[in-house]
Amino acid sequence: MTTQKSITAGSPVLASLALLASQISLNAGAAVAKHLFPLVGVEGVTAYRIGFAALLMMAIFRPWRVPLTWRQAGNVAVYGSVIGLMNLLIYRAFSHIPMGIAVAIEVSGPLAVAVWTSRRPRDLAAVGLAVLGLYFLLPIHGKVDQLDPVGVAYAAGAAVCWALYIVFGKRVSVMHGGQSVAWGMTAGALFIVPLGAWTSGAVLLTPSFMAVGLAIAVMSSALPYTLEMLSMRSLSSRTFSMFSSAAPALSALAGMVLLGEHLTPTQWLAIASIVAASALTTLR
Repeated sequence: MTTQKSITAGSPVLASLALLASQISLNAGAAVAKHLFPLVGVEGVTAYRIGFAALLMMAIFRPWRVPLTWRQAGNVAVYGSVIGLMNLLIYRAFSHIPMGIAVAIEVSGPLAVAVWTSRRPRDLAAVGLAVLGLYFLLPIHGKVDQLDPVGVAYAAGAAVCWALYIVFGKRVSVMHGGQSVAWGMTAGALFIVPLGAWTSGAVLLTPSFMAVGLAIAVMSSALPYTLEMLSMRSLSSRTFSMFSSAAPALSALAGMVLLGEHLTPTQWLAIASIVAASALTTLR
């Protein structure tokens, strides 16, 4: 409780630490999830992640104690739908291309938010770095290892969802306690869980798979989204986007250590270019 009060009271240091912890937890959970894809399918793993996270958040925060206004309910519905779709799309991307590359493409969403909310000429340099990085990652020329275009398309869709997540997450972050995360996860579960059940079937009820799914939900959704929501109260959307810029590098490291996904030097340089572009947008 002390940490939560410190963060919500406006401490940028604690808010930044919360974001770092959320990124570490998120990437570890993603690596575990990728191991589960062949067993229950991408939709099944997404259903585990969103469904269990919704149950955990509802049990912990009991959001029904504070009624929602119609405006809040609308924002939560969009926020939750974006969470569900973003998770599904990035998991789809992970099943086709390495984690680090998928997240490097996905992070263009937060970068777009940061540039859109800025009026500084130096952000043109950030755009140039991002475009350069994406040029060397996307399968549009023959000088680097070709990536699966389907995986690239899924990652691009996740980028759009991530941008919307920041916008609507900021709107609902003013709600009481973890109410926004709990309702958001529940809204996302309303369409992700039925989709996972329909595509994966009874295999989702395997006890050992469910245990792993619960761990994925805690590492990849319940913990990081709660930490992010708390940090959003103390950080601007642009600053939040800057911290999110480290995601490609962390994902690439997690993929290399936990999944054996080794990238080429060109791909590492491309990821570094995108990370630098995101960081540049927040320099004062």
